Amino acid sequence: MTDQYVETTSQSWLSRLAGSLAGVIVGIVFILISIGVLFWNEGRAVQTARSLAEGGKVVIDVDPNPIDRANDGKLIHVSGNAVATAPLVDQEFGVSIVALHLDRVAEMYQWKEEKHEETHKSLGGSEETTTTYTYTKVWSDQAITSQNFRQSGGHSNPSKKYGSFDATAADAKLGDFHPSARALDLLPLSRPLQIDGTAADKLKTRIANIQVVDGKFFIGTDPDNPQIGDYRISYLTAPLGEVSFVGRQAGSDIVQYQTKAGDRLLMAASGDETAAQMFKEAAEWNLYLTFAIRIGGFLLIWLGTYFILRPLVIVADVVPLLGSALAAGAGLIALALAIVETAAVIAIAWLWYRPLVSLIVAAVGLVVGLGLHQVSARRRALASTPKT
Repeated sequence: MTDQYVETTSQSWLSRLAGSLAGVIVGIVFILISIGVLFWNEGRAVQTARSLAEGGKVVIDVDPNPIDRANDGKLIHVSGNAVATAPLVDQEFGVSIVALHLDRVAEMYQWKEEKHEETHKSLGGSEETTTTYTYTKVWSDQAITSQNFRQSGGHSNPSKKYGSFDATAADAKLGDFHPSARALDLLPLSRPLQIDGTAADKLKTRIANIQVVDGKFFIGTDPDNPQIGDYRISYLTAPLGEVSFVGRQAGSDIVQYQTKAGDRLLMAASGDETAAQMFKEAAEWNLYLTFAIRIGGFLLIWLGTYFILRPLVIVADVVPLLGSALAAGAGLIALALAIVETAAVIAIAWLWYRPLVSLIVAAVGLVVGLGLHQVSARRRALASTPKT
Protein backbone atom coordinates (compact mmCIF):
# COMPACT_ATOMS: atom_id res chain seq x y z
CA MET A 1 0.00 0.00 0.00
CA THR A 2 1.33 3.46 -0.93
CA ASP A 3 0.05 7.02 -0.70
CA GLN A 4 1.52 10.38 -1.54
CA TYR A 5 1.70 13.92 -0.27
CA VAL A 6 2.71 16.70 -2.68
CA GLU A 7 4.14 20.00 -1.52
CA THR A 8 5.14 22.98 -3.68
CA THR A 9 7.56 25.60 -2.39
CA SER A 10 9.21 28.62 -4.01
CA GLN A 11 12.52 30.30 -3.30
CA SER A 12 13.71 33.72 -4.45
CA TRP A 13 16.94 34.25 -6.36
CA LEU A 14 18.57 36.05 -3.43
CA SER A 15 17.60 33.28 -1.03
CA ARG A 16 19.03 30.65 -3.37
CA LEU A 17 22.24 32.65 -3.77
CA ALA A 18 22.64 32.97 0.00
CA GLY A 19 22.08 29.23 0.39
CA SER A 20 24.64 28.44 -2.31
CA LEU A 21 27.23 30.67 -0.61
CA ALA A 22 26.68 28.72 2.61
CA GLY A 23 27.03 25.57 0.51
CA VAL A 24 30.57 26.63 -0.42
CA ILE A 25 31.61 26.04 3.19
CA VAL A 26 29.89 22.66 3.15
CA GLY A 27 31.70 21.83 -0.09
CA ILE A 28 35.09 22.71 1.39
CA VAL A 29 34.33 20.55 4.44
CA PHE A 30 33.31 17.65 2.17
CA ILE A 31 36.56 17.92 0.22
CA LEU A 32 38.71 18.10 3.36
CA ILE A 33 36.95 15.08 4.87
CA SER A 34 37.33 13.14 1.63
CA ILE A 35 41.03 13.97 1.35
CA GLY A 36 41.56 12.68 4.88
CA VAL A 37 39.57 9.51 4.26
CA LEU A 38 41.29 8.79 0.92
CA PHE A 39 44.74 9.32 2.43
CA TRP A 40 43.90 7.11 5.42
CA ASN A 41 42.42 4.45 3.14
CA GLU A 42 45.64 4.04 1.17
CA GLY A 43 47.58 3.60 4.40
CA ARG A 44 45.00 1.15 5.70
CA ALA A 45 45.09 -0.87 2.47
CA VAL A 46 48.89 -1.06 2.49
CA GLN A 47 49.02 -2.04 6.16
CA THR A 48 46.40 -4.76 5.69
CA ALA A 49 48.09 -6.09 2.53
CA ARG A 50 51.44 -6.23 4.32
CA SER A 51 49.87 -7.84 7.38
CA LEU A 52 48.22 -10.52 5.25
CA ALA A 53 51.47 -11.14 3.36
CA GLU A 54 53.32 -11.41 6.65
CA GLY A 55 50.70 -13.76 8.08
CA GLY A 56 50.69 -15.92 4.97
CA LYS A 57 54.42 -16.53 5.37
CA VAL A 58 54.41 -17.49 9.04
CA VAL A 59 51.06 -19.31 9.45
CA ILE A 60 51.36 -22.99 10.25
CA ASP A 61 48.81 -25.78 9.92
CA VAL A 62 48.04 -27.58 13.15
CA ASP A 63 45.90 -30.52 14.15
CA PRO A 64 42.86 -29.78 16.34
CA ASN A 65 43.93 -32.51 18.74
CA PRO A 66 46.07 -32.90 20.59
CA ILE A 67 47.10 -29.26 21.05
CA ASP A 68 50.82 -28.72 20.64
CA ARG A 69 51.75 -26.22 23.39
CA ALA A 70 54.94 -25.38 21.49
CA ASN A 71 52.76 -23.39 19.08
CA ASP A 72 51.48 -20.99 21.74
CA GLY A 73 51.84 -17.43 20.47
CA LYS A 74 52.22 -18.55 16.85
CA LEU A 75 49.84 -17.84 13.97
CA ILE A 76 48.03 -21.09 13.30
CA HIS A 77 45.49 -22.47 10.86
CA VAL A 78 43.21 -25.18 12.14
CA SER A 79 40.22 -26.95 10.57
CA GLY A 80 37.89 -29.59 11.85
CA ASN A 81 34.48 -30.53 13.14
CA ALA A 82 33.18 -28.00 15.66
CA VAL A 83 30.79 -29.32 18.30
CA ALA A 84 28.82 -27.97 21.25
CA THR A 85 26.37 -29.53 23.70
CA ALA A 86 24.62 -26.73 25.57
CA PRO A 87 21.76 -25.22 23.56
CA LEU A 88 21.61 -21.54 22.71
CA VAL A 89 18.33 -20.19 24.09
CA ASP A 90 16.29 -17.10 23.26
CA GLN A 91 14.23 -16.91 26.45
CA GLU A 92 11.85 -14.28 25.08
CA PHE A 93 10.52 -16.58 22.37
CA GLY A 94 11.49 -19.96 23.82
CA VAL A 95 13.72 -20.82 20.87
CA SER A 96 16.48 -23.30 21.61
CA ILE A 97 19.08 -24.86 19.32
CA VAL A 98 22.51 -26.42 19.61
CA ALA A 99 24.68 -24.30 17.31
CA LEU A 100 27.83 -22.22 17.33
CA HIS A 101 25.96 -18.93 17.02
CA LEU A 102 22.31 -17.86 17.04
CA ASP A 103 20.99 -14.53 15.78
CA ARG A 104 17.42 -13.22 15.97
CA VAL A 105 16.10 -10.89 13.26
CA ALA A 106 13.06 -8.92 14.39
CA GLU A 107 11.27 -7.13 11.55
CA MET A 108 8.35 -4.78 12.13
CA TYR A 109 5.83 -3.68 9.50
CA GLN A 110 6.31 0.07 9.24
CA TRP A 111 5.70 3.17 7.19
CA LYS A 112 8.65 4.33 5.08
CA GLU A 113 8.93 7.79 3.54
CA GLU A 114 10.60 8.45 0.19
CA LYS A 115 11.11 11.91 -1.29
CA HIS A 116 11.25 12.98 -4.94
CA GLU A 117 11.82 16.58 -6.04
CA GLU A 118 11.15 18.35 -9.35
CA THR A 119 12.48 21.88 -9.78
CA HIS A 120 11.37 24.54 -12.23
CA LYS A 121 13.26 27.82 -12.68
CA SER A 122 11.64 31.12 -13.52
CA LEU A 123 12.95 34.24 -15.22
CA GLY A 124 14.75 36.31 -12.61
CA GLY A 125 16.33 33.32 -10.87
CA SER A 126 13.51 32.24 -8.56
CA GLU A 127 12.85 28.54 -8.27
CA GLU A 128 9.74 26.46 -7.65
CA THR A 129 10.15 22.98 -6.21
CA THR A 130 7.48 20.30 -6.21
CA THR A 131 8.25 17.62 -3.65
CA THR A 132 6.40 14.33 -3.68
CA TYR A 133 6.52 12.32 -0.47
CA THR A 134 5.62 8.68 -1.02
CA TYR A 135 4.64 6.50 1.93
CA THR A 136 5.03 2.76 1.65
CA LYS A 137 4.51 -0.07 4.13
CA VAL A 138 7.63 -2.22 4.45
CA TRP A 139 9.17 -4.88 6.65
CA SER A 140 12.30 -3.54 8.37
CA ASP A 141 14.50 -4.76 11.20
CA GLN A 142 15.46 -1.12 11.87
CA ALA A 143 13.07 1.24 13.65
CA ILE A 144 11.88 3.96 11.26
CA THR A 145 11.18 7.23 13.10
CA SER A 146 7.88 8.52 11.74
CA GLN A 147 8.01 11.73 13.81
CA ASN A 148 10.38 13.13 11.18
CA PHE A 149 8.02 12.39 8.29
CA ARG A 150 6.82 15.46 6.35
CA GLN A 151 3.26 14.11 6.63
CA SER A 152 3.28 12.19 9.88
CA GLY A 153 -0.50 12.13 10.25
CA GLY A 154 -1.77 8.72 9.22
CA HIS A 155 1.79 7.40 8.91
CA SER A 156 2.70 6.80 12.53
CA ASN A 157 5.03 3.94 13.44
CA PRO A 158 4.83 2.49 16.96
CA SER A 159 8.01 2.08 18.99
CA LYS A 160 9.77 -1.20 18.31
CA LYS A 161 9.02 -3.67 21.10
CA TYR A 162 11.12 -6.60 19.91
CA GLY A 163 14.74 -6.16 18.90
CA SER A 164 17.69 -8.27 17.92
CA PHE A 165 19.22 -11.02 20.03
CA ASP A 166 22.32 -13.14 19.62
CA ALA A 167 24.04 -15.89 21.53
CA THR A 168 27.33 -17.73 21.08
CA ALA A 169 28.19 -21.22 22.28
CA ALA A 170 30.26 -21.08 25.46
CA ASP A 171 31.23 -24.76 25.30
CA ALA A 172 32.19 -24.98 21.62
CA LYS A 173 35.06 -27.32 20.86
CA LEU A 174 37.22 -27.89 17.83
CA GLY A 175 39.12 -30.97 18.76
CA ASP A 176 40.93 -29.90 21.94
CA PHE A 177 40.54 -26.22 21.10
CA HIS A 178 37.88 -24.09 22.81
CA PRO A 179 37.34 -21.10 20.48
CA SER A 180 36.03 -18.04 22.30
CA ALA A 181 32.98 -16.00 21.35
CA ARG A 182 35.22 -13.52 19.53
CA ALA A 183 36.35 -16.20 17.09
CA LEU A 184 32.96 -17.88 16.77
CA ASP A 185 31.22 -14.57 16.05
CA LEU A 186 33.25 -14.30 12.83
CA LEU A 187 31.59 -17.41 11.39
CA PRO A 188 28.98 -16.64 8.72
CA LEU A 189 25.32 -17.09 9.70
CA SER A 190 24.64 -19.44 6.84
CA ARG A 191 21.64 -21.50 7.96
CA PRO A 192 18.11 -20.18 8.65
CA LEU A 193 16.38 -21.81 11.61
CA GLN A 194 12.96 -23.22 10.77
CA ILE A 195 10.71 -22.69 13.78
CA ASP A 196 8.44 -25.58 14.68
CA GLY A 197 4.77 -24.94 13.96
CA THR A 198 3.77 -25.65 17.57
CA ALA A 199 6.33 -23.24 19.09
CA ALA A 200 3.80 -20.39 19.15
CA ASP A 201 1.34 -22.33 21.31
CA LYS A 202 3.55 -21.92 24.41
CA LEU A 203 3.73 -18.15 23.90
CA LYS A 204 0.09 -17.27 23.31
CA THR A 205 -0.60 -16.59 26.97
CA ARG A 206 2.12 -13.92 26.92
CA ILE A 207 2.17 -12.73 23.30
CA ALA A 208 -1.20 -12.22 21.66
CA ASN A 209 -1.78 -13.13 18.01
CA ILE A 210 1.47 -15.06 17.62
CA GLN A 211 1.72 -17.87 15.09
CA VAL A 212 4.31 -19.63 12.95
CA VAL A 213 4.26 -18.89 9.22
CA ASP A 214 6.87 -20.32 6.82
CA GLY A 215 9.20 -21.20 9.68
CA LYS A 216 9.05 -17.71 11.23
CA PHE A 217 7.08 -16.20 14.08
CA PHE A 218 4.37 -13.80 12.96
CA ILE A 219 2.76 -11.47 15.49
CA GLY A 220 -0.40 -10.00 14.10
CA THR A 221 -3.91 -10.85 12.97
CA ASP A 222 -3.47 -11.82 9.33
CA PRO A 223 -0.08 -12.76 7.82
CA ASP A 224 -1.51 -12.30 4.32
CA ASN A 225 -2.59 -8.76 5.18
CA PRO A 226 -0.07 -7.40 7.73
CA GLN A 227 -0.78 -4.17 9.57
CA ILE A 228 1.50 -1.48 10.91
CA GLY A 229 3.11 -2.77 14.11
CA ASP A 230 3.00 -6.46 13.15
CA TYR A 231 6.18 -8.47 13.61
CA ARG A 232 8.09 -11.12 11.71
CA ILE A 233 10.70 -12.93 13.84
CA SER A 234 13.28 -15.17 12.18
CA TYR A 235 16.60 -16.74 13.16
CA LEU A 236 19.95 -17.40 11.51
CA THR A 237 22.58 -19.80 12.83
CA ALA A 238 26.19 -20.76 12.41
CA PRO A 239 25.67 -24.53 12.56
CA LEU A 240 27.87 -27.21 14.02
CA GLY A 241 30.20 -28.91 11.58
CA GLU A 242 33.33 -28.18 9.58
CA VAL A 243 34.93 -24.83 10.34
CA SER A 244 38.33 -23.23 9.82
CA PHE A 245 40.20 -20.62 11.86
CA VAL A 246 43.34 -18.56 11.47
CA GLY A 247 44.63 -16.80 14.57
CA ARG A 248 47.12 -16.85 17.41
CA GLN A 249 47.16 -19.97 19.55
CA ALA A 250 46.61 -18.97 23.16
CA GLY A 251 46.37 -22.13 25.20
CA SER A 252 43.20 -23.78 23.91
CA ASP A 253 41.79 -20.54 22.48
CA ILE A 254 42.30 -18.90 19.08
CA VAL A 255 42.71 -15.14 19.37
CA GLN A 256 43.99 -12.17 17.38
CA TYR A 257 47.55 -12.33 16.10
CA GLN A 258 49.45 -9.04 16.14
CA THR A 259 51.52 -8.62 12.97
CA LYS A 260 54.63 -6.46 12.70
CA ALA A 261 52.89 -4.60 9.87
CA GLY A 262 50.19 -3.42 12.27
CA ASP A 263 47.00 -5.43 11.74
CA ARG A 264 45.61 -8.05 14.10
CA LEU A 265 44.65 -11.22 12.27
CA LEU A 266 41.73 -13.44 13.22
CA MET A 267 39.70 -15.23 10.54
CA ALA A 268 36.94 -17.79 10.50
CA ALA A 269 35.17 -19.67 7.73
CA SER A 270 32.55 -22.36 7.36
CA GLY A 271 33.81 -25.58 5.85
CA ASP A 272 37.29 -26.99 5.44
CA GLU A 273 39.27 -24.07 3.97
CA THR A 274 43.02 -24.01 3.64
CA ALA A 275 45.08 -21.16 5.05
CA ALA A 276 45.90 -20.07 1.50
CA GLN A 277 42.19 -19.83 0.64
CA MET A 278 41.42 -17.80 3.75
CA PHE A 279 44.28 -15.36 3.14
CA LYS A 280 43.25 -15.02 -0.50
CA GLU A 281 39.67 -14.19 0.49
CA ALA A 282 40.92 -11.65 3.04
CA ALA A 283 43.13 -10.03 0.39
CA GLU A 284 40.22 -9.86 -2.06
CA TRP A 285 38.04 -8.22 0.60
CA ASN A 286 40.79 -5.69 1.33
CA LEU A 287 40.97 -4.83 -2.38
CA TYR A 288 37.19 -4.50 -2.63
CA LEU A 289 37.05 -2.29 0.46
CA THR A 290 39.88 -0.11 -0.84
CA PHE A 291 38.11 0.58 -4.13
CA ALA A 292 34.75 1.10 -2.43
CA ILE A 293 36.26 3.79 -0.17
CA ARG A 294 38.05 5.34 -3.15
CA ILE A 295 34.77 5.61 -5.04
CA GLY A 296 33.01 7.05 -1.99
CA GLY A 297 35.79 9.62 -1.51
CA PHE A 298 35.68 10.57 -5.19
CA LEU A 299 31.91 11.10 -5.08
CA LEU A 300 32.23 13.26 -1.97
CA ILE A 301 34.91 15.40 -3.65
CA TRP A 302 32.72 15.70 -6.77
CA LEU A 303 29.77 16.86 -4.68
CA GLY A 304 31.92 19.25 -2.64
CA THR A 305 33.47 20.76 -5.77
CA TYR A 306 30.03 21.26 -7.31
CA PHE A 307 28.86 23.02 -4.14
CA ILE A 308 31.80 25.41 -4.50
CA LEU A 309 30.89 26.17 -8.14
CA ARG A 310 27.17 26.40 -7.48
CA PRO A 311 27.03 30.16 -6.70
CA LEU A 312 28.09 30.81 -10.31
CA VAL A 313 25.17 28.67 -11.49
CA ILE A 314 22.73 30.56 -9.25
CA VAL A 315 23.98 33.92 -10.60
CA ALA A 316 23.41 32.70 -14.17
CA ASP A 317 19.93 31.42 -13.24
CA VAL A 318 18.59 34.95 -13.73
CA VAL A 319 18.18 33.61 -17.26
CA PRO A 320 16.98 30.01 -16.70
CA LEU A 321 18.32 28.64 -19.99
CA LEU A 322 21.75 30.10 -19.30
CA GLY A 323 21.69 28.79 -15.72
CA SER A 324 20.76 25.27 -16.87
CA ALA A 325 23.59 25.26 -19.41
CA LEU A 326 26.04 26.50 -16.80
CA ALA A 327 24.80 23.92 -14.30
CA ALA A 328 25.58 21.12 -16.76
CA GLY A 329 28.98 22.65 -17.39
CA ALA A 330 29.65 23.06 -13.67
CA GLY A 331 28.79 19.40 -13.16
CA LEU A 332 31.31 18.36 -15.83
CA ILE A 333 33.96 20.73 -14.47
CA ALA A 334 33.36 19.40 -10.96
CA LEU A 335 33.67 15.84 -12.32
CA ALA A 336 36.97 16.62 -14.04
CA LEU A 337 38.35 18.38 -10.97
CA ALA A 338 37.19 15.53 -8.71
CA ILE A 339 39.04 13.01 -10.88
CA VAL A 340 42.21 15.12 -10.72
CA GLU A 341 41.88 15.79 -6.98
CA THR A 342 41.19 12.14 -6.16
CA ALA A 343 44.08 10.92 -8.30
CA ALA A 344 46.38 13.52 -6.73
CA VAL A 345 45.46 12.51 -3.17
CA ILE A 346 45.95 8.80 -3.96
CA ALA A 347 49.26 9.56 -5.69
CA ILE A 348 50.53 11.58 -2.72
CA ALA A 349 49.36 8.82 -0.37
CA TRP A 350 51.22 6.24 -2.46
CA LEU A 351 54.32 8.42 -2.38
CA TRP A 352 53.99 8.58 1.42
CA TYR A 353 53.10 4.93 2.10
CA ARG A 354 54.65 3.20 -0.96
CA PRO A 355 57.42 5.46 -2.29
CA LEU A 356 59.14 2.76 -4.35
CA VAL A 357 55.94 1.58 -6.05
CA SER A 358 54.92 5.20 -6.61
CA LEU A 359 58.23 6.06 -8.30
CA ILE A 360 58.04 2.95 -10.50
CA VAL A 361 54.46 3.81 -11.59
CA ALA A 362 55.50 7.42 -12.26
CA ALA A 363 58.50 6.24 -14.30
CA VAL A 364 56.35 3.86 -16.36
CA GLY A 365 53.82 6.62 -16.92
CA LEU A 366 56.59 9.00 -18.01
CA VAL A 367 58.03 6.44 -20.45
CA VAL A 368 54.58 5.73 -21.92
CA GLY A 369 53.88 9.45 -22.18
CA LEU A 370 57.18 10.13 -23.96
CA GLY A 371 56.57 7.20 -26.28
CA LEU A 372 53.13 8.47 -27.23
CA HIS A 373 54.56 11.95 -27.76
CA GLN A 374 57.23 10.61 -30.13
CA VAL A 375 54.68 8.56 -32.09
CA SER A 376 52.48 11.62 -32.40
CA ALA A 377 55.44 13.76 -33.52
CA ARG A 378 56.39 11.23 -36.21
CA ARG A 379 52.83 11.13 -37.50
CA ARG A 380 52.73 14.91 -37.72
CA ALA A 381 56.08 14.90 -39.50
CA LEU A 382 54.87 12.32 -42.01
CA ALA A 383 51.63 14.21 -42.54
CA SER A 384 53.51 17.47 -43.25
CA THR A 385 55.98 15.84 -45.72
CA PRO A 386 54.97 16.81 -49.29
CA LYS A 387 54.20 13.90 -51.59
CA THR A 388 56.25 13.52 -54.76
